[in-house]
Amino acid sequence: MNEVTLAELKAVPALQEVPDDQLQWMLDNGQTVEIKVGERIFEKGQSLDKTYVLIEGRIRIWADQNGKVREITVIQPNTVTGYLPFSRGQKTPGYSEAIRDCRILLIPKTKIQEGIKLNYELTEALVHAMTSRVRDFTSLQQQNEKMFALGKLSAGLAHELNNPASAITRGASALQCQVQHLPALFKDVAAINMLPEKIDSVNNLLISKTDGADRPILTMMERADKEDELTDWLLDHNIKDLDIAENFVEFGFGVSDLEHLNSCTPSPKLDVVLAWMNNYLLQEKMVADIRDASHRISELVSSVKTFTHMDRDTDRQWLDIHAGIRNTLTMLNYKLRKAKIEVKEDFDTTLPQVKALAGELNQVWTNLIDNSIDALEGREGGQLEIRTKKDGEFVCVYIKDNGPGIPADIQSQIFDPFFTTKEMGKGTGLGLDVVTRIIRQHNGTVKVKSEPGNTEFSVCFPINDN
Repeated sequence: MNEVTLAELKAVPALQEVPDDQLQWMLDNGQTVEIKVGERIFEKGQSLDKTYVLIEGRIRIWADQNGKVREITVIQPNTVTGYLPFSRGQKTPGYSEAIRDCRILLIPKTKIQEGIKLNYELTEALVHAMTSRVRDFTSLQQQNEKMFALGKLSAGLAHELNNPASAITRGASALQCQVQHLPALFKDVAAINMLPEKIDSVNNLLISKTDGADRPILTMMERADKEDELTDWLLDHNIKDLDIAENFVEFGFGVSDLEHLNSCTPSPKLDVVLAWMNNYLLQEKMVADIRDASHRISELVSSVKTFTHMDRDTDRQWLDIHAGIRNTLTMLNYKLRKAKIEVKEDFDTTLPQVKALAGELNQVWTNLIDNSIDALEGREGGQLEIRTKKDGEFVCVYIKDNGPGIPADIQSQIFDPFFTTKEMGKGTGLGLDVVTRIIRQHNGTVKVKSEPGNTEFSVCFPINDN
């Protein structure tokens, strides 16, 4: 076995500023070990009682999630890991195995604790390594959770965008077809010898029906009755195109309007006027559908922009907490509809604006609401209630569902990293840990109360971050 040398320790970035005599102390109190590919280095939950200096090879850290493997990270050569001074970690977070042949310097925790009193520069270097590990691990957690959440949101968003986009495509195609009829209709209409005042009367009627101001809202039964009335009238007046009845009813035409048109039109040209008017009404309807679909896409893009806060910097901003919650509901609307979940909002609209990181809070709402959706999936009568209120100088958000609840024996574990009851691919086990970190960052708290049929997460944080 090739023992770890002083030169190799000096090549480790975290130890480059440590004096040679202190590095020699590490060699004197440590042990060089070799680990072959596939061999375990430690098991999950094992006591964190050694400092590892990985000189050669690579180590994979992974967790067991519902019987399946999820990689946490890969430790690269020239890295210090394991027990580090003043770390609060007591147990290993997962399993580890060599994915390349490894050569490691192992130093027992007891020796490191003794060395703290003797080697200032070494202790300082190891503490820096610890803080870097915490920072990198936290960043990795948040990035993994964001990517997982992004995948779920993008699937729903793609579906939400597809519907109006398809409506625009269909509307544009149908509109093109109607436009193609215009030359022939123009020829027929131009051949009618109508008095100018009659033309104005027909034109005014058409404009009044298309402005939408007094268009009736009909039930299906009422609509069917009116269509039958118009159809009977058209049959009595030898009009062959009976399909126009449906379109005319939608724009509020009645029998009296058809009588008026008949009185303005020279006989027997009523069918020409009705065909021209029907074409115009269809075009108006298609343009309105395209406009509504375009507006829906614009709303979704606006929600995405606000949700991700692309136009803001990373400083805390004064914001309306309800805007973030509503944008989150918009982003998750597809999942809510698919699961047939009824959403109830009980918002205290008198709440003052809060000083917070909008993008971070949106991640909190996404994780909590998405968890409720997953809990309600496949259940009849699913309900999601979101309530806000002011409690002193704190704002509180309550997210409640009537799902199966969280078993009492695991409620204390749900905020732990990588703990999840979901199947592989449906959860990372990081969501609630990220929620906790973000709310702590805002000097707040997150709690849960759960029993079958009633699970409520409460999030409270100060209105002013100070």
